Amino acid sequence: MGLGILKDGQWISEREQEDSQGKFIRPTTTFRKQITADGASGFKAESGRYHLYISWACPWACRTVIMRRLKGLENVIGLSVVAAEIDQNSWEFKDEPGSIPDTVNDVKYLWQIYLKADANYTGRVTVPILWDKQTGTIVNNESREIIRMLDTEFNALAEERINFYPQHLQTVIDETIDKIYQPINNGVYRAGFATSQTAYEEAVTELFAALDYWEAVLSKQRYLCGDQITEADWCMFTTLFRFDAVYYVHFKCNVRRIVEYPNLWNYLKELYQFPGVKETCNMDHIKRHYYRSHPKVNPTRIVPKGPVIDFDEPHNRAKIFN
Repeated sequence: MGLGILKDGQWISEREQEDSQGKFIRPTTTFRKQITADGASGFKAESGRYHLYISWACPWACRTVIMRRLKGLENVIGLSVVAAEIDQNSWEFKDEPGSIPDTVNDVKYLWQIYLKADANYTGRVTVPILWDKQTGTIVNNESREIIRMLDTEFNALAEERINFYPQHLQTVIDETIDKIYQPINNGVYRAGFATSQTAYEEAVTELFAALDYWEAVLSKQRYLCGDQITEADWCMFTTLFRFDAVYYVHFKCNVRRIVEYPNLWNYLKELYQFPGVKETCNMDHIKRHYYRSHPKVNPTRIVPKGPVIDFDEPHNRAKIFN
């Protein structure tokens, strides 16, 4: 996510984000090339060739860094992390806790990465970015496609033999990711960035109808697609993790908190406690980014102290679905 935009290679610090009805509009991503294990796509899965740019604050970007961690690709794909807060120049690399400098392109602002890929680029400047050091370009900036590539095309290089896209569940996984995207993953933004009461209420109503639906599903099965963790769960996780600390207050998604949903809350704790996941969760970056980077939503830019949430509290999912 970023507040500005590039137009014909020139940075513009403000852009419109809503339509005439006050509904938040998320433009589509632009770079959609694919890495394949055999290289038939022109981008072969190779160790040391690719670099991932993310923000700890961004749920879309954190999907990809979770997959990088869980597959054991940290020695295969490099990582750079932008600073928590956005200013008029959007995402920036700074010397602050949690940030990792750009050692590949040595730029100060993320939009400069886009210009290295296309000097006349017009569009959003967002994370995640999967960069190819060999050809000097952006391969892909669509989180859903990046996690799929990391999950399926880098298996020969992965340290962990784990599969989040098993063949027998592939149709269900794809349908589930589609099903949670608009009302939940994008729904919190549709509510938070709405500029009319009607647009806000439409978004927040759909959001909580979807959360209620998945609460019921998770009362009958351990994960979104059945009895094993899949890509769909990691797509859901990054939104749920931010919900009570940010979306409930900052984006006015305050009908219920996730901790008030017995099944969603225990499901969230289980995913957080999955080995390697909590190391990708930086609540300081998350809260500072949202509360200080959206002055139209939070003009005072004050970051709240709470809430206190114990994600390490024991969950009951294994007991229920043993």
